[in-house]
Amino acid sequence: MASPRPRSGARDPAARSRLLRPSGRGGGNPEPRVEPVPAYPVRRPEGLLLLDTGLGEGDPEADAHYRPVRRPLTAAPAAAGAAPGDVDVVVNCHLHFDHCGGNPLLAGVPVWTQAAEPARARAGGYTIDALVDFPGVRDRELDGEAEVWPGVRVVPTPGHTAGHQSLTVAGPDGCTVPAGQAYDTASAYGAAVPARRAAREGVVGAPGCPGTRLGRSGRRRPVRAGCCSRTTTRSGSRPSRCERAQAGAGRVREAQKVKRSERIRWSKLDGTKSGSPRERTSGSRVNSSR
Repeated sequence: MASPRPRSGARDPAARSRLLRPSGRGGGNPEPRVEPVPAYPVRRPEGLLLLDTGLGEGDPEADAHYRPVRRPLTAAPAAAGAAPGDVDVVVNCHLHFDHCGGNPLLAGVPVWTQAAEPARARAGGYTIDALVDFPGVRDRELDGEAEVWPGVRVVPTPGHTAGHQSLTVAGPDGCTVPAGQAYDTASAYGAAVPARRAAREGVVGAPGCPGTRLGRSGRRRPVRAGCCSRTTTRSGSRPSRCERAQAGAGRVREAQKVKRSERIRWSKLDGTKSGSPRERTSGSRVNSSR
């Protein structure tokens, strides 16, 4: 079972770890916002996996900046009917201090990360050093996708950091994806879904596509869902709004070319230096003004 619903005692926000994201961070939010810091237990026949281990301690500057509220790792697994000693595998989506904070309490448990994460963390200025290198640490550094157990895979999802990764957990009702911090907000994920759908159809980024706009990163993003999708009717496949709009824009451009060529002809005829009558392209004649 992946990321089970919290039980009654854990529904109270005061029972959860959280931090305060100051204004101007996390995508340029204009106001400070409180963010939960979750961890995801995944229980399988092979054992118990924990994706992320909560907020770390040991950096007064980070505490003053984020003002975190911590829920101890020794107590948090109880909401899922487990104890820290039951954890068999730790997967960190990345090694910022708010995702690997409980790793030292799980010494001896293998910690799966993408190889880029420990390398970046040990370069300094990235996380709290004591959360990466501690007595009993067992690093399992990956280079791409890997299967932890049957039906449980680690998948690289770079973006928030270069070595960010997520999980895919197969189950009887389909695949669950505990995504870590692949997206900061649900709205960001909601906007990315139609963008991905449009990209698969080969429309996003096409010149003149009215269903896309240029984002801050330079990538084109859909303005609205469905604008780049074809629809199927009884008479066959109907072009998408984007395709119809592009065809209409093409006709407008052709008409503009014709109009422009007519204006050029008129200017050539109208710009003669002789005193003879000027001839319009329609064939009518007017007297020249001197």
